Amino acid sequence: MSDGRLTSGVDDADVGGDPGRVDGTGRVRTDAAAHGLAVEIVARPAADSLEAAAALLGLQPSDIVKSLVVKRHDGSFLFALVPGDRQISWAKLRAVVGVNKLSMPSADVALEVTGYERGTITPLGSSTAWPVVADSRIVGRRVALGAGAHGFSAFVQADDLIAGYDATVADISD
Repeated sequence: MSDGRLTSGVDDADVGGDPGRVDGTGRVRTDAAAHGLAVEIVARPAADSLEAAAALLGLQPSDIVKSLVVKRHDGSFLFALVPGDRQISWAKLRAVVGVNKLSMPSADVALEVTGYERGTITPLGSSTAWPVVADSRIVGRRVALGAGAHGFSAFVQADDLIAGYDATVADISD
């Protein structure tokens, strides 16, 4: 990147992958390319809070987007993309999705249905292409989200992410 932040030039073996499979950041890159989405994977140090993570990346907390896996009552899942400084509004999300019951799965289930550990989750390269619902507050912004591996963030234009993944855009946060 031109602003001095460290852009990852790592390959999958550098983030714990083995030669026989594509690891998280590689899955993110491959899937983003398949969706016509420009993505920049940036290495970042660990942070102990949202504010610290934002400062390390030169962002506002709202520019870090949480990719939350949400379970529907029928056993299927979706991704809810919410600015880092906000929380899911369950009532708003239920209204958008048109269901009476939604829940957050356990970390083990989230890993099983996305292929990503919590803290690395992103719709990009998920093992299943679940529907995406994006909070309207991310529209028009460049945002950072999980990059499929710990210690990395993926920077994307939110509008391109929304278009590439045919996301529903709505007010889903408080």
